[in-house]
Amino acid sequence: MKKLLSLATALVLGGSLLYGGGHGAHWGYTGQTGPEHWGDLSKDFEMCKLGKNQSPVDLRTDTAYKTDKAPIIFSYTASTDNEVNNGHSIQVNIKHGSFIQIDGMKFNLKQFHFHTPSENTIDGRYFPMEAHFVHVDEAGNIAVVAVMFKYGKTNEALQRFWDKMPADEGAKRYINESAKVVTALLPKKRDYYRFNGSLTTPPCSEGVRWFVMKEPLEVSKEQVAQFEKVMGGPNNRPVQPFNARMLLK
Repeated sequence: MKKLLSLATALVLGGSLLYGGGHGAHWGYTGQTGPEHWGDLSKDFEMCKLGKNQSPVDLRTDTAYKTDKAPIIFSYTASTDNEVNNGHSIQVNIKHGSFIQIDGMKFNLKQFHFHTPSENTIDGRYFPMEAHFVHVDEAGNIAVVAVMFKYGKTNEALQRFWDKMPADEGAKRYINESAKVVTALLPKKRDYYRFNGSLTTPPCSEGVRWFVMKEPLEVSKEQVAQFEKVMGGPNNRPVQPFNARMLLK
């Protein structure tokens, strides 16, 4: 597990394509390289089939434990660096300086990216789209803040990235959107569900802290359709067994 986690962390810290791949065996979302085959594509991907704490999951709120959770302290102060079409998602990389604090630890924001439909579900419900904000601390521990999107009006903050969305796999555009725009992709109410899980793409490393925001943001059908067209179809891993984990609400 440490080897897989270090691989995942290296992909983040190296500015590569965590939650989008780019290293190792080729993988995808359909056919012989789809999610059901990830664990067989490479020895580095074995956790995708052997892991017991995999993500995404269905969050069953009726069985979740209600606790006095500490708030996540968001300090997003850095602007964006570039926007990449990595063949698996649209990923926006962030300059150094933004972070969250939770569990007495500081996790630096590295990038955020998108999935459609959502990867995690809530009481069996899929959302049209889900954003993952990927954070890493100095020891290589990973924390992901997930934001759901429901159909509604055009999301103006999102549109700033959609206007610059690279259409071709491997294409990169340098952008300089402010921290204010990035923060606008978080809900105003920051209550969350919490569980321990994994990366949702190879190498499927476990030991990832997951924080799923309860309040969804709005996105237009046209915005979702644009993303799906560029991706060539859905880019979500199916939900995984929750097993003996604890969900906090």
